[in-house]
Amino acid sequence: MAIDQSDVIDFVTIDQAGNAVLTVSDHLEWDEKNEHIFALQQKLNRYLAFIESGELVERYPETRGKPAVISVVALHQPNGAAQSFLQKVEQVLQGAGIGFRFQQKHFNSP
Repeated sequence: MAIDQSDVIDFVTIDQAGNAVLTVSDHLEWDEKNEHIFALQQKLNRYLAFIESGELVERYPETRGKPAVISVVALHQPNGAAQSFLQKVEQVLQGAGIGFRFQQKHFNSP
């Protein structure tokens, strides 16, 4: 499961604050052609449809009544275009009543 599988919801969890968190696992590097942004946009659109259609609650009944949050966990630091895109995503999702989180994970080599 990853960003390049746009039709798959990677992870659904309930966080300590009681939010239903849908996580995107993002391993791609940010590119100048914005192919990564396009892939992330497709994935986020699927997540949004999953929430708004009621499929989230259907497949994960424990999320009923919990605020939804979409979380992107990325391996690489976003470039300028990506940062701008992520800000717009946050605004759009907030307008739809859905929270948004972005975090870059650093992994240590063995």
